[in-house]
Amino acid sequence: MNRREFITLLGGAAAAWPLSARAQQRVIPVIGVLHGVSAAQWADRMVGFNQGLSEAGFAEGQNVAIDYRWAEGQFDRLPAMAADLVSRHVAVICAGAGDVAIRTAMAATKTIPIVFTTASDPVRAGFVTSLGRPGGNVTGATFMGVELVAKRVELLHETLPGATRIALLVNPNNPGLMQDNIQLSKVAVQRLGLEMVVVQAGSESEIESAVAAAVQQQANALSIGNDAYLSSRSRQVALLALRHALPTMSESRDGVAAGLLMSYGPNQAETFRQAGHHVGRILKGEKPADLPVIQPTNIDLFINLTTAKALGLTVPPTLLARAAEVIE
Repeated sequence: MNRREFITLLGGAAAAWPLSARAQQRVIPVIGVLHGVSAAQWADRMVGFNQGLSEAGFAEGQNVAIDYRWAEGQFDRLPAMAADLVSRHVAVICAGAGDVAIRTAMAATKTIPIVFTTASDPVRAGFVTSLGRPGGNVTGATFMGVELVAKRVELLHETLPGATRIALLVNPNNPGLMQDNIQLSKVAVQRLGLEMVVVQAGSESEIESAVAAAVQQQANALSIGNDAYLSSRSRQVALLALRHALPTMSESRDGVAAGLLMSYGPNQAETFRQAGHHVGRILKGEKPADLPVIQPTNIDLFINLTTAKALGLTVPPTLLARAAEVIE
């Protein structure tokens, strides 16, 4: 090799090295999102999730990528989706919209960090060993859903003092949360001297049958159990309940905006923001075992006055005064 060829080769290598270095620098972490509902149904919550990521210093498409898996209510698709995310070596899995998605993610990996969002008690559900020190590869944020079941029944009773029977709508595809909803609601209705009927639905057609069954069993109101799928079908439930003049109670403001009568619970987009922030902290090197499970600090009552009028109901002024928002 002569001197000129050597200099040319050396110059080419020097020019190529920065390109290689820059290519390596462009490798960004990937977050796997595993949810049991559809993207459209969870759009507002994912806005909150991305806000939390941003607060932690991450922006999708810039320094982090997000690989979405939406089961769209078909929970049998979740195991394959979770396995695919694991095979892609994602940095973190964010799982929710049904506890079955969280359990599926946990079954798929013991090493990849998992950040959940759930309405269940995470300790009782077996997701973490404690709220303050989760342990293992799992942490997340909770809506405190089941803890609020009794209060929702009380609010329905306050709105309908003459009611004697309340129907509870639950999803059999989410068995652990279903049993929690039933047990806690039963305690509340018994304390108030009421009767309770349980109706089940895990699909669009079953929702219609369940609402009709509640009416046939002479329920005076319908309480919708904590469940991501049922929450995503709030509009359908609202239309059916209004058709049968059945007052409704749900877990989130979304349901009230969709036409349900009332809701009592935390801001779910805020819970997703907190989950997104946890994901950002993990991407920066923190361990999920050391990140406490986040619980909501604000629980709000929302009332749809237009729905109340359509039902011929007069909402007690005391309830209206306590509402965070009255939708008209």
